[in-house]
Amino acid sequence: MSRYSSTPIIKNPQENKGARFYSTTTYPKIPLSVNDIYVLTGIGDRLDLLANQFYGNPNLWWVISSANGEIPKDSLNIPLGTQLRIPSTPGQAINLLNQLNS
Repeated sequence: MSRYSSTPIIKNPQENKGARFYSTTTYPKIPLSVNDIYVLTGIGDRLDLLANQFYGNPNLWWVISSANGEIPKDSLNIPLGTQLRIPSTPGQAINLLNQLNS
């Protein structure tokens, strides 16, 4: 499954040639919770693997990324020894994402 499979495709009405492009996704700021989990990254840790470990879904990598604003946004890889906050309620993050992008 492509990571773009749920991203809407927009057709530019100004363009006679029917140019199409993917819409931009805006990710929400994830609120803190007393139930959040904090981990130190080890060798081989990636955002998608951590999302699969904690949420059972590697596609929720963006929840961990959004909750940790200081990590690089251009890769799923995380520097070794980085402390990450794993939000305890990914469902809330998904609802916020849907509200921002509807």
